[in-house]
Amino acid sequence: MLIGDVARRSGVSARMLRHYDALGLVRPTGRSDAGYREYSSRDIQRIFHIESLRSLGLSLREVRRALEDPAFTPAELVAGLIRQTRERIAAETELLTRLRRIDAVEPTGWEDVFQIVALLQALGSKSAGKRQSAALSSVEEAALPVEALVEAALNEADPNVAGALRWALAQSGEDGLALLAEGLGSPAAEVRERAVQSIAELTNDGSTTLLRQALTNPDLVVRRHAALALGARGVAEAVPTLIDMVVEVTNDVGAADALSALASRPAPAKRIAARLVDRLAREGVEPPARLRLTQALADIPGTTASQALADLSQDEDRAVALTATYILGIRDTR
Repeated sequence: MLIGDVARRSGVSARMLRHYDALGLVRPTGRSDAGYREYSSRDIQRIFHIESLRSLGLSLREVRRALEDPAFTPAELVAGLIRQTRERIAAETELLTRLRRIDAVEPTGWEDVFQIVALLQALGSKSAGKRQSAALSSVEEAALPVEALVEAALNEADPNVAGALRWALAQSGEDGLALLAEGLGSPAAEVRERAVQSIAELTNDGSTTLLRQALTNPDLVVRRHAALALGARGVAEAVPTLIDMVVEVTNDVGAADALSALASRPAPAKRIAARLVDRLAREGVEPPARLRLTQALADIPGTTASQALADLSQDEDRAVALTATYILGIRDTR
């Protein structure tokens, strides 16, 4: 079969077939009566083998090695191609993400683009100082896409940078809430904690709704962060978790302060006092836990709390009894 016929039937151009011939990849083995080179069935089969390998992303040099080097196994070839393809996809995905983030800001000129690119690069810097500066600049100088801020906040380990990122997110309102909500379901515990901390920095209704939902999160750390934030907002649903925190010595001072803030109104104060008394009445509450619950009762107004403190002043543990007596004395002077 002459080169023109091969080109028509194989879909490989005559120019490429001549290139294969020049490289020694496929050299026609026959001759026509007129002296033209002819491709045999075996030659055509080799052309299809070459095209199959090229379709996998091999260079012509790699194709030659695959066809001629017995030591070059398919497993080695495919493994290398998979690695290269993954690297290429990762690079292309990163580029696509960057382009989308630039587009989201709707730049009006190249200066805007340059500034956004510089901030994105700084946000991904190995220098904590540069990352922190980028977070602060995203509010003061040029807006960064909220997706970039959320991603950075959920992955930031440095506390100073994390604080700057949470502050920057707080300036964006509810724009990042959906992405932060996804962070609450992350398989990584540290990401879930950063997500709830970022949500707690927001003061809108949407963040309060998410924090309420977080009270039932399977992650205990998430529930505790949510309870502290909700307690400061006057949401009584946080009370059971806050009381648990007092008993379990997990930021017990912060939890007690949140309970005190919630108890500034009569109705919640009565419910909080009743829950604290109920917790004290449970079996197995050790003296250290009773002492912390006694201290938590100090700032809870009302007769229920006062009666509980009077009972605790007779506690068998001297530290608990003395603390309750002291608190009662202060309450009486008030």
